[in-house]
Amino acid sequence: MIGQQRGFHFINKEKNYVDLDFQLINNIIVIPIEINKKKLNFILDTGVNKTIVFSSSKADTISSDIDQKFKLSGLGKGLPIEAIVLKNNIFKIKNLISRNNNVFVVLKDNFDFSSKMGITIHGVIGFDLLKNLILRINFKSKKIRFYKPATFKYKECKKCETFALTIFQKKPYIAASIVLNQNSKKIPVNMLLDSGGSDAIWLFEHSRKDITTPEVYFTDFLGVGLSGTIYGKRSRLFSLTIGRFLFKNPTVSFLDSISSKKARQYNERNGSIGNDILKRFKVWIDYPNKKLTLQKNGSFTTGFNYNMSGIEVVYDGKILVKEASRNSAESFGNTPDPNSARNSVSIITNYVYKFKPSFKINEVLKGSPADIAGVLKDDIIMKINGKTVYNYKLEDIIASFQEEDQKIIRLTVLRGVNILTINFKLKKII
Repeated sequence: MIGQQRGFHFINKEKNYVDLDFQLINNIIVIPIEINKKKLNFILDTGVNKTIVFSSSKADTISSDIDQKFKLSGLGKGLPIEAIVLKNNIFKIKNLISRNNNVFVVLKDNFDFSSKMGITIHGVIGFDLLKNLILRINFKSKKIRFYKPATFKYKECKKCETFALTIFQKKPYIAASIVLNQNSKKIPVNMLLDSGGSDAIWLFEHSRKDITTPEVYFTDFLGVGLSGTIYGKRSRLFSLTIGRFLFKNPTVSFLDSISSKKARQYNERNGSIGNDILKRFKVWIDYPNKKLTLQKNGSFTTGFNYNMSGIEVVYDGKILVKEASRNSAESFGNTPDPNSARNSVSIITNYVYKFKPSFKINEVLKGSPADIAGVLKDDIIMKINGKTVYNYKLEDIIASFQEEDQKIIRLTVLRGVNILTINFKLKKII
């Protein structure tokens, strides 16, 4: 059993489980947590072994005892980032509570998860939440059920398969196998189970001699880690196998050696399995007994998509928008013109002003369809294919760039004081 001296336990000991609704945004699980009685939004990330709070989220106003400064490293090309350690924090999720927790507050937040998610993200949590509990994650209903390990019993499930988890430095690893291309042999790999990763698969090139990037790939912006921006080569595998579960042609990203330097310190690790794989299952994560159980759901056979535009869109605050009010009405009356109809109808339109979300271009990949068409970093998006974007969610905008090869995108943007319409076609490369 993993150490029990700290961690979540049930306030009402008569209850054996707790249900929690979560948001799934761009394949990332966001859960509500109270820290010292303040309600915050956290990413559930099995790939982190510390609870981290972002200073830009203003969650660092939680009262606690400052212990010391600390250096945090992770994926990305930058240097380790500085954080302060806050001690003696109380975490609470409904009927679950955990006391005497350390929180690492990042002093300089350069990655701003909130703009990339479209909602305020206060931090990430992994091991501190998972170590004493068994979780069932239902991606279809967007519910997590937390079980008490002492009373939990696995039900017989012919469609399920259970795997051994290796816990190393408070992170879970699972055995799998890959086939790079049709003529390749099967390669065994040891993969981090990464619920904080939105992609399907990340691989570390040359972590084994036979792990190399396929011939067909393109360089892509993959995300942001604690140590900065993450770039890599995006491609497809011929297959990924986890136990008896076979995935054909999943997308894969090969991280460069600089971005993955910190992760490569665990020599046995070959990459990560993220939520674009996990969301195809009902998932039981059991740290106390070092088990992972998977049961296919209705998404198992859906295809693996990716952004074919070459642009990264982020949330850019709110703007004031003028809209017709629902209280607008028709007015009937006599008209002075004898040649016209006896009664006339006039429309009385009332307007209201509302704050709506704004979105901007954060990155444009060189040589991508959007780049060639003239889209620039910091362009403010106003319309996509004639529809105003302030009624969209960020994830809906991202999904529109993943739909089909050769789909025409008409992007209306604000650049300075000028409004421009830029057309391009999505291009399938892999």
